Amino acid sequence: MAGPSPTDHPRRSFVYRTLVEGGATFAAMGDAAVAESFGAGDEAAARALGIADLSPLPRAGFKGRATIDWLQGQGVAGIDRDNMADAQADGCLAARLAPTEVLLLGGLDGNAGLCASLGSAWSFESAPGTYPVLRSDASFWFALTGEHAAATFAKMCGVDLRPGRFADGTIAQTSLARMSAIIIRHDLGGTLAYYILGDSASAEFLWSCVLDAMAEFGGRPVGLAALRALAGAD
Repeated sequence: MAGPSPTDHPRRSFVYRTLVEGGATFAAMGDAAVAESFGAGDEAAARALGIADLSPLPRAGFKGRATIDWLQGQGVAGIDRDNMADAQADGCLAARLAPTEVLLLGGLDGNAGLCASLGSAWSFESAPGTYPVLRSDASFWFALTGEHAAATFAKMCGVDLRPGRFADGTIAQTSLARMSAIIIRHDLGGTLAYYILGDSASAEFLWSCVLDAMAEFGGRPVGLAALRALAGAD
């Protein structure tokens, strides 16, 4: 392992031991370390079939009867349709899970941006009827990318996630490998990509399940740098 160690930071990915064993190179990301690379060929692997751990990246959530109105008043764009995600100006993704709940995912640059500013703006007095959800502590965040990603999901999930049936920005709240998960299609440049979020206690289990399903297509773990390269590609 090269670069900083996950154990040097106060917050760690829920699968950091597996990432270390897999030979990941890490980079500092705020108060944690993110798997930046798994070696040569990461970008090519991500275009074909790759899984990346994004759990150290910033994320947040809010829920309650006044959540949508409050977030829109704070400048969050879109969030006017359930089970749809809207990209924000700072690279953050705002995903409306219900009329009373929104999930916010920071950009791949690691900048907390909107996630941090909304956290600072929120209080019981300033946002009555809206409550924070501690997504960074409660949920893992993975990305599954590449041309074989939908076929991999078909082995674990009953929802048809093929590109022709599941549009970019669409959200499925479903069962994945027999556990509850949120799946968001969020393409990176011209590469098919999905974000997966679920209970942090099940992170290791789901990571191993996805790797097992990927084996048929030659998929493997990739680092954050490969996803950034895909996002910047035409």
